[in-house]
Amino acid sequence: MRHLLLSVTAVTLLAGSSVGAPAPPMSAPTPAEARAFVAKAEKDLAEVSVYANKAEWVYETDITSDTSDLTAKAGAEQTEMATRYAKQAARFDHVKVDDVTRRKLLLLKIGLVLPSPDRPGAAKEMGDIEARMGTLYATGAVTIDGKTLHLEDLEDELAKTRDPAKAKEIWEKWRRVSPPMKADYAKLTALANEGSRGIGFKDTGALWRAGYDMTPDQFAALSDKLWGQVEPFYTNLHCYVRTRLNAKYGDVVQPRTGPIRADLLGNMWAQEWGNIYDVVAPANSPGMGYDLTQQLVAHGYDAPKMVKTAENFYISLGFDPWPKTFWDRSLITRPRDREVQCHASAWDVDNKDDIRLKACIHVNADDFFTVHHELGHNLYQRAYAPQPFLFENGANDGFHEAIGDFAGLNALTPGYLKQLGLIDTVPGPDADIPYLLRQAMDGIAFLPFGLLVDKWRWEVFSGQVTPEHYNDAWWALVLQYQGMVPPGPRPADAFDPGAKNHIATSVPYARYFLARIYEYQFYRAACRQAGWKGPLNRCSVYGDKAVGAKFNKLLAMGQSKPWPEALEAFTGEKDIDASAIADYFAPLNAWLTVQNKGQQCGWKS
Repeated sequence: MRHLLLSVTAVTLLAGSSVGAPAPPMSAPTPAEARAFVAKAEKDLAEVSVYANKAEWVYETDITSDTSDLTAKAGAEQTEMATRYAKQAARFDHVKVDDVTRRKLLLLKIGLVLPSPDRPGAAKEMGDIEARMGTLYATGAVTIDGKTLHLEDLEDELAKTRDPAKAKEIWEKWRRVSPPMKADYAKLTALANEGSRGIGFKDTGALWRAGYDMTPDQFAALSDKLWGQVEPFYTNLHCYVRTRLNAKYGDVVQPRTGPIRADLLGNMWAQEWGNIYDVVAPANSPGMGYDLTQQLVAHGYDAPKMVKTAENFYISLGFDPWPKTFWDRSLITRPRDREVQCHASAWDVDNKDDIRLKACIHVNADDFFTVHHELGHNLYQRAYAPQPFLFENGANDGFHEAIGDFAGLNALTPGYLKQLGLIDTVPGPDADIPYLLRQAMDGIAFLPFGLLVDKWRWEVFSGQVTPEHYNDAWWALVLQYQGMVPPGPRPADAFDPGAKNHIATSVPYARYFLARIYEYQFYRAACRQAGWKGPLNRCSVYGDKAVGAKFNKLLAMGQSKPWPEALEAFTGEKDIDASAIADYFAPLNAWLTVQNKGQQCGWKS
């Protein structure tokens, strides 16, 4: 499903006319009518979703003006139908129905990302805008050193360069793709807000926050509470990394105090810092004992072997192999003859067994994690396929991301790599700090970014931030949460949020923040179930079918129950809790505290 929602108002009748009597009031709907309504909605929405999914797949794997028009049309039709059913669902708000029907009525009302206004042409206009923005992002390319580079090439260059001037050039040039989106983004926001208000939400941000089995305000408070649990650790990591960057580049490039220059962290959005591990690696340390990217290359890995390895991880837990159609229909490398959307994603095209992967895989450690992550989405999709259509989703969107993150976390453990034959021996305990630091450079560094992307959108949807202040508001949040600044002044027309795929394609982002917390909660639970007694970072559940069987209990529930029940089914815990992060990284946090002694940690926002 793409978008949704709107609350039905009672029919207004003319009264007091001298001709005829007022029409009798509409009779209250019955529980049987509610169940029949839900059944028809599920049937119709399931059918239209398959067509829309196929149209979107064709577009993302062959971007042309024709495929763009086709996916925009299919998306508009899907949105119009979903909005209509969301609006009609409100008619049953006060009908006493069974718990299953009540949950389905709720999901109908909150199922859309961007609901369209209830007027002719609005859904098509939104679909056209989304297609234009998606195309601008997917086909974005810039010229550096005489070469035309797409995003994944630019990311590779930024990851490898240690020249601050080159990093700045790459960083700034990519952000030239997004200013043409700004007017469209403002228009899309206005249309989505109009649609959201029609369903009874004050704005689209409130609609998004309503999808977590709590009120929008409660979810905002939960997000802040979770950030409060991890912020001290992030500040500790930020302080250490800033000190090492200062040592490498000097005060002119990276001052010893204050925020970090965002382009120096080896990632286009400074959301993960693992690419500069060589800059921050502990001094006089033996290191991790191996380089995963080098090991993958040395062992002859290519894109298919990367994907097959991820599939085998899930098979080792007792799950079925992926169907032949997956291998026939997936796209796993960038074609030479057409434009594609390379952002990795897992697909469930027919709500049954037509699962696919779309990615432009490179043989490196990052993509080794990514393929394990994306196949985790496929695993979830297969597990809940027997559920009714409205329950064919994650317990919440953070769960869907966390399933793959949990597998990806296991995929990077030295024990797993030895089980695969990628390394000959598991490094000793003296390698734990380098390993945990490398993990934190991605897993912990991501947390503030995962939070601020939707913090920005919530402010935009609420009207707190207007189009002329989009960029300033973005950088105010980046400074507040990440403690970062751009490498230089931003142009007056800059629309830097649009340089991130999830803004350009309207994918909610709080799910990723939640997923990074659920990930460690899932991992701790799995290791406990496996009987692991050592440090969490040394645990691998590869081959443990008992863990897989219990994991499947969570997966098979889909969205049929509130997320605390799904969480409890696997972990025995009902609340999302960042204490598992503290458990996993406790040795590193203690080490960082010693390293940062005498440093002025933190920054002023």
